[in-house]
Amino acid sequence: MTSARSRVELPPDVGHHFEVFVNGVPQQRGADFRVEGRTLVFDRPLAREGRLGAWRWLSMLLGVAGTYRQNDSVDVVYSSGGRRVVATGLSISSDA
Repeated sequence: MTSARSRVELPPDVGHHFEVFVNGVPQQRGADFRVEGRTLVFDRPLAREGRLGAWRWLSMLLGVAGTYRQNDSVDVVYSSGGRRVVATGLSISSDA
């Protein structure tokens, strides 16, 4: 049985030294993720909630239901041109 993996492409200007955060929590290379080329690979499922439909908005407006779907955020902090840059909410793909 294989677990679902998640992949996140690094922005083009990210060098070799960078920090990774998932939902604001620091991640450690080798323990939490690995790097394959220009891609971060997580051996666990990560997901973005996506767009909410009209019925979901209406149910939230009326207080009938909330939104409780998984909504992970992957952020990368790196230096570019001598400045500290934060790339937030990077796109997540899955190997399910």
